[in-house]
Amino acid sequence: MLLVKATKDFEAGVLPDETMLQKMATYTEELVKAGALVGCERLQPSATAKRVHYANGKITVTDGPFAETKELLAGFSMIEARSLKEAIEWARRIPFEDGEVEVRPLFELTDFPVDAAEQPDGWRDKEEQMRATAPPRRPGTVRYIGLVKADKDTEAGKMPDEKSLAAMGAFMETGIKAGVFLGGEGLQPTSKSARVRFAGAQRLVTDGPFPETKELIGGYAMLQFKSPAEALEWTKRFVEVDAACRLNQECECEIRPLFEFENFEPSAAIDRFRNLEIGGQK
Repeated sequence: MLLVKATKDFEAGVLPDETMLQKMATYTEELVKAGALVGCERLQPSATAKRVHYANGKITVTDGPFAETKELLAGFSMIEARSLKEAIEWARRIPFEDGEVEVRPLFELTDFPVDAAEQPDGWRDKEEQMRATAPPRRPGTVRYIGLVKADKDTEAGKMPDEKSLAAMGAFMETGIKAGVFLGGEGLQPTSKSARVRFAGAQRLVTDGPFPETKELIGGYAMLQFKSPAEALEWTKRFVEVDAACRLNQECECEIRPLFEFENFEPSAAIDRFRNLEIGGQK
């Protein structure tokens, strides 16, 4: 996952100009040609977001915008690479002149040891089924991303136990049946990642881990809702389930809508992106 960090312009709602969009379209076409692109999305500014925090049996909701621009997410590309080195090289080729991209591997099912307590048709089988079949888009909905924050345990590489995985699997299954869950992944610790800093033509690569645990992302979910109220209600339900298996039984999740093609003015570059039919945008 190539996590594109927000800039002040992004947070101010300034959209890329046609020149940058054309450069990004060319870069995206190169990813597609190489068979490396899985999907890519642009998030709306944090002014459209909410953060839902669960601790001590209490839920707290905080409205955006959020101050820590350096760590806010502006968008991402999901790619397949043979190694972290190859993924970093793809990140270095992004035609940015400033900003930062974090390169993070995702967890695969094979990264989770088989537990003797696992049941047939349990969370692992259901996860495989979900990954094999893309849930349909529902008319009249807006796509959102849920960003669950990391903690010291996730950064230490501590894996959830079977009970926690089963509880989250059951929650995800409920979301699929309700037609709100489109997909999601867990991110591996930042000790296995790198950051690429852009300054004109220069590219500075820094290896993880990174210290700002409070703002790091531990996982994400792609979702679709008919209203902001529905998005908030499902996020509240999620943090309660997730907190049960977390450090100090505490969880925070940011919920934010995504940009769709119709949010941009018509242009040749947008047509190029539309023709690629990427990221669930149709």
